[in-house]
Formats: sequence, structure tokens, C-alpha cells
Amino acid sequence: MPRNPRIHVDPDASTPANRQIVDQLRALLVEGVVRPGDVLPSVRRLGIDLGVHFNTVADAYRTLASEGWLAVAHGRGARVLDRRSPPAADDMRRAFEQRLRELAAEARAQGVSPAQIARALAELAAGLRSR
Repeated sequence: MPRNPRIHVDPDASTPANRQIVDQLRALLVEGVVRPGDVLPSVRRLGIDLGVHFNTVADAYRTLASEGWLAVAHGRGARVLDRRSPPAADDMRRAFEQRLRELAAEARAQGVSPAQIARALAELAAGLRSR
């Protein structure tokens, strides 16, 4: 596993650094870039690589562990678990659809065409199905 599996933190973003790490790692996990059995960089190593405090990385790892993605052991790092997604609850599906509508509206406001949005969503869904 690479030391820093394509994660970066934008210190100027409105999203907190720990949330940026969680979101990016979760995407890598869902996409299969980071696989069950992989060992993630230590919190200190990733913190140094990203230019953030190690507690920021530790918080991100704890969040992913609480979601069932990681097994975290003090002194042993974080190992990726084989996690099966549970069926989504109705409120989760509604929240997802709302977020997706907002993202599509933002993309349209920035000039992205409906065809481009549809194509990107189809490509994303196809990639998720293959994992």
C-alpha cells in the first residue's frame, strides 16, 4: 500500500481536515483502491505526509473504524476490514437524494450540462458495481 494513497488536505477548504481525510479514504475504500487487508499509514506518518496533526488523522481513522471500515489497534496502525454495506434506511436514501440534487444544481450553475452530469453519474455507478 502506498504511504499516502492519493489523499490530500486543502487547508483553505471550509471542510475540516479530518472530514477531508474521511471522505477521501472512504471513496478509496468504496472504489476498491484500498482493499481489505491493506494496512494504512500510521497516524503520524499520514499526518506528516498531509501536513496535519496526527490527532486529526487519528480522528479520521476512528470515524472509519466506527463505520466498520477499519480495525484500529494502538501501536499496530489501521487495517482495512472486509465490510459489506448494509441496506440503506429510508432517511439515508432521502438524504442522499437531497445531497445529489444539491450537487447537480451546483454543477448546473457552474455550466455543467445535464448530459455531462448523467454521464458522470453512470460512470461512477458502473465503477461501484464492479467492486
